[in-house]
Amino acid sequence: MGADLYELELELIERTSGPVAGVDEVGRGPLAGPVVAAAVVLPAARIEGLADSKVLDAGDRERLFREIIAARAEVGVGWSTTRQVDRMNILQATHRAMARAIGRLPNAPVHLLVDGHPVPGLPGDQTALVKGDARCACISAASIVAKVVRDRFMDRLARTYPQYGFDRNKGYGTAEHCEALETEGPCPHHRRTFSPVAFSNQGKLF
Repeated sequence: MGADLYELELELIERTSGPVAGVDEVGRGPLAGPVVAAAVVLPAARIEGLADSKVLDAGDRERLFREIIAARAEVGVGWSTTRQVDRMNILQATHRAMARAIGRLPNAPVHLLVDGHPVPGLPGDQTALVKGDARCACISAASIVAKVVRDRFMDRLARTYPQYGFDRNKGYGTAEHCEALETEGPCPHHRRTFSPVAFSNQGKLF
């Protein structure tokens, strides 16, 4: 499986004679926390076990994250904060996080492989792949990096706001999380434009 994931980017590297970066994001659906995107240019040496971060357990994601960093992959990470999500909407905030991630790569890639659909405004040429995190090694690596970075942030938030269970739900709208919203109201890291938050605490609009 790992070898197959490298096929497309190797073809692009040969055709363009330059680095190819995979780009992916996590955090579009949660009620709380940032959107985090990552851009990754993988080294020549293959990293075995790459896959869509959603099908990996937390231990495997952490292990692969460490392997990606140890292999000296080029990595850029970009965020859009909760306030930015509320101000510009989740789609635009996601695109901004992706652009920031690409801009933080140490070297500009010649081509981008982007998970999902084409993203306007990104620098350079791009190829969009639906379910690319399960089809392409560099996108898989980007999905793992973004997921680990965001999960670690939500774990830190859980220490400040333990009532919401962020360490367990990562900001997603679980029953436990929604019950806490009803009793506690939102914290500063909740997305006020998402309806379960906006109408939390007995229907009072925040």
